[in-house]
Amino acid sequence: MLRSIGVKSIEELFADIPKEVFFTRRLNLPGAMSELELQKHLGSLAARNANAATHVCFLGGGTYDHFIPAVVDHVISRSEFYTAYTPYQPEVSQAVLQTIYEYQTLICELTGMDVSNASMYDGASAVAEAAIMARATTGRNKILISKSVHPEYRQTLTTYNTGLEMEVVEIPFKNGATDLDAVKTALDDKTAGVIVQSPNFFGVIETPRALVDPVHAAGALLVVIADPISLGLLEAPGTYGADIVMGEGQALGNPMSYGGPHLGFFATREKMARRMAGRIVGATVDNRGQRGFVLTLQTREQHIRREKATSNICSNEALNALAAGVYLTTMGKQGIKEVAELCVKKAHYAARKIEATGKFKLAFDAPFFKEFTVKGNACPCKVSDELLKHNILGGLDVGHWYPELQGHLSFAVTEKRSKQEIDELASVLEGVQ
Repeated sequence: MLRSIGVKSIEELFADIPKEVFFTRRLNLPGAMSELELQKHLGSLAARNANAATHVCFLGGGTYDHFIPAVVDHVISRSEFYTAYTPYQPEVSQAVLQTIYEYQTLICELTGMDVSNASMYDGASAVAEAAIMARATTGRNKILISKSVHPEYRQTLTTYNTGLEMEVVEIPFKNGATDLDAVKTALDDKTAGVIVQSPNFFGVIETPRALVDPVHAAGALLVVIADPISLGLLEAPGTYGADIVMGEGQALGNPMSYGGPHLGFFATREKMARRMAGRIVGATVDNRGQRGFVLTLQTREQHIRREKATSNICSNEALNALAAGVYLTTMGKQGIKEVAELCVKKAHYAARKIEATGKFKLAFDAPFFKEFTVKGNACPCKVSDELLKHNILGGLDVGHWYPELQGHLSFAVTEKRSKQEIDELASVLEGVQ
């Protein structure tokens, strides 16, 4: 290679780099190990990390420790799935297209909407894409978003908006939920969409149904961010009039994995399908009458003219969406309902036990699903450190994002948590000074 480019040595190749920045000593690395020795060494290093397998997890804030049936990993570990990429020749990717089609069908059933895309990168990007879709659909430029929406989702919307220059107005919350009167006051003929989350970042179950009529009367779209597990009990947003429903799908058969990769689910009304980001897989029949699957809609800039594209998102979380599809198929309607019921009952039991310590009280007098926020006198970091000593992960510092809620902590309780684990959590919290 050096001869080909006309250079005599490595030194001559790097001659323009100042000598003082060169690394001249030997790397401080251990000697070579056998495979057996290396496995043991790496295992000992990995064992230093606290994780949901070695610790009891009460952390939430958008990523949750739900049970994943063994069949999910078995299916998605098949080589034809985990090595597959975007089906650029869809006619020869029938199996992959079918899994996406089934996923879309399940998301529509879960949300009560007409059409779902093949998935988004995550819940945060799905929120931003929903705002863009509302703007494109209505021809308006103003987005109202509740401050009870996950703060990182709102930050992502801000990032997306850097070049779009939409007017994004944050609506305050009252008693842990969106101030409905403030929404109605902010609505005008420039409003493209209103974004609310239920259950929201604090765990509170909101009442987006109450916004349907005023939002639609103003000519805007109602966008609802939902916890998919909660839809096993709560009314599907599509049934009460939401125009776009989306959220984070990690809870559907995907591990927490240090925060990703996850998937964003996204569904809307059929009349707005062409404005939806990503792609849609549809079912059809070929010229012999055999059932087949096709990429029905691809509205990204890679496939159509840039000015007509709905988004620059060029892929989808196919493997994670497959996990969600397998999970939903395995659990079924009754299974999802039972998981949701367990979450509600265990979360409320945990809240009662924590309040009974006398050290904490619920921050809001509002209904909640599997996550709730409490206020105590101890510093949240001190609470978390004390819990960690007892192999418990929990106590998300809400004040990190909300300065007005300093001293507030949120706890998430899924179906995996046992009575013994919840009692131990309360016992440790009672001893925090």
